[in-house]
Amino acid sequence: MNMNAKRSVRPVAILIVWAVVAIALSTCATLKRSTVPEIVTANDNPAAPITLARGQMSSLTVMTLNIAHGRSTGFHQLLQSRSTAVRNLDQIREVLHREMPDLLALQEADGPSFWSGNFNHVNYLADKQFFYQYVRGKHADRMNLSYGTALLSNLELENPLAITFAPAVGSAPKGFVVATIDWPGQGFSEVDVVSVHLAALRKSLRKEQATELARIIAERGKPTIIMGDLNAGWNGGTSALHLLVDALNLKTYRPYDKNLVTFPKFNERLDWILVSHEFDFVSHKVLPDSVSDHLGVVAELALTHNRVNLAKTSSGSSR
Repeated sequence: MNMNAKRSVRPVAILIVWAVVAIALSTCATLKRSTVPEIVTANDNPAAPITLARGQMSSLTVMTLNIAHGRSTGFHQLLQSRSTAVRNLDQIREVLHREMPDLLALQEADGPSFWSGNFNHVNYLADKQFFYQYVRGKHADRMNLSYGTALLSNLELENPLAITFAPAVGSAPKGFVVATIDWPGQGFSEVDVVSVHLAALRKSLRKEQATELARIIAERGKPTIIMGDLNAGWNGGTSALHLLVDALNLKTYRPYDKNLVTFPKFNERLDWILVSHEFDFVSHKVLPDSVSDHLGVVAELALTHNRVNLAKTSSGSSR
């Protein structure tokens, strides 16, 4: 087989393996689709949220990263040792130390699991140097396997909710976690922050999941920041990404920019930061660090200049 043929076969082989794994994982989905996750204070640190000490903040730095169960760019986390998982997470910690996000959304974030070292990856990353609190949505939580989405924050988290999407044959458990923050210096300006992971292989399933996400977030009735691995690009007006943007009246940074690739293996932009129109992008970048098969995305967000009173829009009234 020549080199070009091998290159064309490899993506197909990866998809086949992924489909087989997804079928096996579907039996590990949590039995409760909707839960109220625990808000964990990182390292049992009772200190006040770090960000609030900065006073009247005009912007927040947010980041999203699919951490691939701590396997970095390896083929599968089951094929590595616990020490390798720790080393991979230490590389992520170095990135966090450099970027210092106020809010971090994680996907494929493991609790104690047999395939990734049997320790809580989210807690390991939630060092008191970086974050004050975190919440973890457990979308798979059976048979000594626990993983899902997570939010780590320097701001106090409130009103958390974790949703696991309905099980689907051939799809690994996916879902989202949402919690509320108060935008610093703005009084009772409540904002919902979401970390979400949509299905990888089926467009129709992603749209079903996006519809459920949009419904629940709309019912909460707050300005929203959605971050995560949506497994969808901007091209094609009927994707799950477009559905979310349209249903919740969101916007994103340079949606047609083909240079903002977050999944180098397939040269696609799958990881997104979507925000309500109450916010503007001060900056946005895709990180170069190969700490996962996905690249991290970091943005600085500020209140829209003509948004005089965010508190009125976030006091519980629906859009």
